[in-house]
Amino acid sequence: MRKKDSAERAARQPATKVLKDGTTILVAPKPNLRREILRHKDVYLLLLIPFVYYIVFKYVPIFNAQIAFKDFRARDGVLGSAWIGFQNFTDFFSSFYFWELLRNTLMYSIGKILISLPVSIILAIAIYECTHYALRKTVQTLAYLPHFLSWVIMYGVLFALLSPSSGILNDIIKLFGGQPVDFLSSVKAFPWVVLLSDAWKEMGWSAIIFIAALMNIDVTLFEAAMVEGANSWQRVRYITFPSIKPVIVTVLLLKIGTILDAGFNQMYMLYSPQVYSVGDIIDTWVYRQGLLQFEFGLATAVGLFKGVIGMLLVVFSNKLVSKFSEGSSLF
Repeated sequence: MRKKDSAERAARQPATKVLKDGTTILVAPKPNLRREILRHKDVYLLLLIPFVYYIVFKYVPIFNAQIAFKDFRARDGVLGSAWIGFQNFTDFFSSFYFWELLRNTLMYSIGKILISLPVSIILAIAIYECTHYALRKTVQTLAYLPHFLSWVIMYGVLFALLSPSSGILNDIIKLFGGQPVDFLSSVKAFPWVVLLSDAWKEMGWSAIIFIAALMNIDVTLFEAAMVEGANSWQRVRYITFPSIKPVIVTVLLLKIGTILDAGFNQMYMLYSPQVYSVGDIIDTWVYRQGLLQFEFGLATAVGLFKGVIGMLLVVFSNKLVSKFSEGSSLF
């Protein structure tokens, strides 16, 4: 055993090499891959878990992406189904509902960014600036608690608040002499219900990353600003915002990459045929066409379309940001 250890130790020692002019230099030993893996086997075992996950759930499905170009039949399988080229894409783009679906999807995606991102930043700054420890922790906990509730539970909460017959909000409206409003079935009110409920559910969780960024700001900057007589708003404007700007840009870029994902779970729970004109998005339409009517090729084509558009948007926005804001890009 000692001989083996001595051999391994000797193999790791740097070797010497004499140049033509007589100079002696040290040459790093060639790494032994097998020995290094065994040496750090615990780390590689931990790495194996996400590696298997990405292989099974991310890379293997790429093989099935060819369904988008086929007239897929379950009995024929992926390889046995007939090729139809871009017919599935053409069917989707020429659909009567295409522009309506695209409009609704972009409306909700962009609306959620415009509402949720500023609200999350303001909440993070408010929590960070709060000097009362118990109050800060209580507000933070209550703010991100809704994130852990499913949209099934959230629908029950929203129904209790917005029901035209027994909802708390409509009770208040009737108390002041108004007429009850069916918020979940009103074409005008439904988009606001979607946007505001999403902001309420996710603002606390989204604020965590901004709170972490705020914690990394050098406190001496605030102390110097206070010595110079800067008030709270001036400290936020000239120190806090510039310091967390790269994090804000990164979060924005990641959200732009998923701009065609308007939130299937939320929409599926909240929408109804009465609000299809403003509530039907690409994902809900794909669910009805692809899964309920077994049009798997069409569903895969739409998913591939969304992925390509998301990738192009991330690349374009990243180039645009890196051009005008140095050090704030993803890659």
